[in-house]
Amino acid sequence: MALLRFLLFSFFCTLFVYQCHGACAEVDSDTEAVAGKGFKLGCISCKRRSEVRGEASVEWYFRPKGEADFFLMYTYNEDGPTIESDQFVDRVDWNGSKRSRDIQDASIYLLNVTFNDSGTYRCFFNRILSYENYEYNDVVSKVVHLSVVGKATRGTASIVSEVMMYVSIIGLQLWLLIEMIYCYRKIAAAGEEALREAANAEYLAIASESKDNCAGVQVGE
Repeated sequence: MALLRFLLFSFFCTLFVYQCHGACAEVDSDTEAVAGKGFKLGCISCKRRSEVRGEASVEWYFRPKGEADFFLMYTYNEDGPTIESDQFVDRVDWNGSKRSRDIQDASIYLLNVTFNDSGTYRCFFNRILSYENYEYNDVVSKVVHLSVVGKATRGTASIVSEVMMYVSIIGLQLWLLIEMIYCYRKIAAAGEEALREAANAEYLAIASESKDNCAGVQVGE
């Protein structure tokens, strides 16, 4: 019985962690791409209330390095993606939310990055939130400053972020292990206590029965 409870506890802990992984988290995009390779431009905007139904369309704008103005380069809506600039024809893939009009991840993937792709990118979420009696229009923008280099380099921030990620994962696993061991010991201790109480009750019952038998023998004599 204790083993069964331990396995059930492990299952629910795993399910809880899995569900947490599915939550929306606003993570900043990387900002350094390597020429000739692919690069993901991240753009995430989480709704403050996940239970509210929403729909969104996305627009990406680009301002080349040294230029003053932005121009529309990419859109994504209920009709699908559209590349709006000749500079990015056949070089942009949608890498955001799929099979949903409630877009929270508007990331795109640049193929065959060139030095001309250096500059500032801005994505806009044009979101409609549907409440019981009205609709609310919300516009959210994110900015990514992209630098293109000839060879990959790792900055201090990137190294620290990766180390902290692994430390967090290990810490969570240790915490789950400690919780499972604690619960298992508590359940085992409760089972042992129940067995001792049952044994004591059985012993008292036998002793009482023996005493009654002895009293009956004495009366008979």
